[in-house]
Amino acid sequence: MTDIELIKMSSKGQLVVPQDIREIERFRPGERFVAMRIKGGVVFKRIDLPNMRAEFEKISQEVVKQFRKQKIKRKDVVEAVRWAKQKSS
Repeated sequence: MTDIELIKMSSKGQLVVPQDIREIERFRPGERFVAMRIKGGVVFKRIDLPNMRAEFEKISQEVVKQFRKQKIKRKDVVEAVRWAKQKSS
């Protein structure tokens, strides 16, 4: 395998990952990937949805915990978002 493989996009916008890359990386049908725009192109990265959801839940619980600890109310967040939107306009 080389570090660079030439692939072609289908009329439906599909890209086929070359077989040797699929085997080496152990890509399986149905796996999810995220497409990230970078300067001059796009990078695709496999994501692990169950772990991503668990990590999101963990972070969300920590945010709620900190909000409660600091007595931040929903209206405070709404006001902060409104203020930030006005500032960026």
